Amino acid sequence: MHAWEQIQQTVDYIEEHIAEEIKIETLAKSVALSQFYYQRLFSRLVNKPVNEYVKLRRLAKAADCLPTHDKRIIDIALECGFSSHEIFTRTFKNAFGMTPEEYRANPVRLNKFIKPQLLLNYTLVDENVPLIAEGIVLEIGRHRISSPQYFIGLTAEEPIKQMPGGGETGIDSLGELWDTLHASKLCIPEIKPNGDELGVAYASKRDDHYCYFAGAEVDSNLQVDGYNSWIVEAGEYVVCSFEAEDFEHLVMDAIYRAHKYLFETWLPNHQIVTKPFAMERYASHTPDTTKMEIWVMPATI
Repeated sequence: MHAWEQIQQTVDYIEEHIAEEIKIETLAKSVALSQFYYQRLFSRLVNKPVNEYVKLRRLAKAADCLPTHDKRIIDIALECGFSSHEIFTRTFKNAFGMTPEEYRANPVRLNKFIKPQLLLNYTLVDENVPLIAEGIVLEIGRHRISSPQYFIGLTAEEPIKQMPGGGETGIDSLGELWDTLHASKLCIPEIKPNGDELGVAYASKRDDHYCYFAGAEVDSNLQVDGYNSWIVEAGEYVVCSFEAEDFEHLVMDAIYRAHKYLFETWLPNHQIVTKPFAMERYASHTPDTTKMEIWVMPATI
């Protein structure tokens, strides 16, 4: 068994026993490692210490349950491994900036720590060969467009550490950016009724920040006061397409795993360097969407 498989085995165990007391000693013993080496290996592969990871996954599970009102908050807390309402409330507020009661009354999209699927770091597939990994199906190929495509929308800037799925908890500000765009789309008559929507992460002038554009397709490179524009240049792109079971998993779990696989495994192993942006392309950024694409342009073809 590879080292990553041993750690994945304990990650799966944590998920299945999230309501129980989880001891590092038990996890290490289950994969025949010393506690010292197990903790070092876990932190290296998951990018979080074991106990911190368990806490973050418990918070993610609780956040998924809170918007429904069929369970009391204390019951959700206990089912997710918190020993008391007080501890749950304090931990939740430290992570997300609001109490569980406040979140239940006004649910917003949250940045939650995603359960890792470590095989994505060590599995390489050829172009146009699907890869199935815990609830998502992804495939990487090439796509060429012969003429520029135009999008108009809104732009935000935030710290790199707050990228969705990256491990930092809090309110998902990019979700709020998309909500703002959708609320104002009717004010832009030039938007194509059945056009694509585009999210673009690109470099900021500040090293520890990045910029994000959320936009909708238009027919030409028009300028509208209060909005920004993005041009998808003509040329060849590497396209990672992927699917998830529903929109929530698509824009949180699946997109994080697809980005990680594309940029940390597939592109480096194919020795492809890309231009400094990544485009997330949707038929529609709406709750019935379950498919998405990540487009990157090689710096040299």
